[in-house]
Amino acid sequence: MYFAFLGLLFVVGLVIVLMVGTFFKIWIRALVSGARVSYTELLALWLRKVPVGLIVDSRINAIKSGLDIGIDQLNAHFLAGGNVEMVVRALIMARKAGINLEFDRACAIDLATQQTGKTVLEAVKTSVNPKVIDCPDPAPGKVTIDGVAKDGIVVKAKARVTVRTNLDRFVGGATEETIIARVGEGIVATIGSAASYKDVLEHPDSISKTVLGKALDSNTAFEILSIDIADVNVGENVGARLQTEQAEANKLIAQAQAEVRRAAAVAVEQEMLARVQEMRARVVEAEAQVPMAMAEAFRSGNLGVMDYYRMKNIQADTGMRDSIAGAGGGPGGAGSQTKPSGN
Repeated sequence: MYFAFLGLLFVVGLVIVLMVGTFFKIWIRALVSGARVSYTELLALWLRKVPVGLIVDSRINAIKSGLDIGIDQLNAHFLAGGNVEMVVRALIMARKAGINLEFDRACAIDLATQQTGKTVLEAVKTSVNPKVIDCPDPAPGKVTIDGVAKDGIVVKAKARVTVRTNLDRFVGGATEETIIARVGEGIVATIGSAASYKDVLEHPDSISKTVLGKALDSNTAFEILSIDIADVNVGENVGARLQTEQAEANKLIAQAQAEVRRAAAVAVEQEMLARVQEMRARVVEAEAQVPMAMAEAFRSGNLGVMDYYRMKNIQADTGMRDSIAGAGGGPGGAGSQTKPSGN
């Protein structure tokens, strides 16, 4: 029993010696830096597989800068997947710049910017030193914002927007793409309301004044400080081109309508020709009944032989006059002399 107790004491002593030897440098560094930390907290960090040196060094930096941040706060943010070192640096920069940024807010921004290519430190830097955003964004390949004035002339503009981070709205606020889209919309609307492109060229500052008055930074993560028109150029005459295209369209419509009328006229003409042929057929049919009528007249005694010969003589005389008129011209011409009839 006595030896078992001694063995237990030996094991406990060995654990204490190992723990003291492992965390002694870190504990001394925190003690002399004024950021005292207990061995219990160091052991708890070690058991949670949290990098003890990172947490303690981050707290030392915070304490040295006048920030009272506890070990448990840093530990909780690390376990949540945050960047402890980046958060502490952002808080120190905000304090030096006189920006009111709480630890919880900084942690929320840090977690919100994970895997976005941005950091909480960058957000604080932008709040201290405003950044300039090109509008439109040249990355997709568009270099100007095009608007059409009331006289039909295209005006090409390029703007530079100076913004700074609004830390209170950074979490859940719209990003730079929204700022660029809203500014572009405002520029197009301002150019479109101008009576002439000359007014825009004469007073390009009117664009920035009008756009600034629309509170484009509402519900965004930024605060717009200024909008500067970097370049204004004149484009094509869209109004004239549209009128030309409209005139061409009207011409094609008129040609199509004329073609419809021509086709209708041709159809009517063909219908008339068909009716003429029909009438001629009726005439031929009626003429075919004349010999039968004459035969009936002979049988009934209403037509004599002399009457028949007189009718044949008149027909022959009429046929001769028609042939002479067709060969030599109209009445009074060289071939207009008539041959005396046989009567």
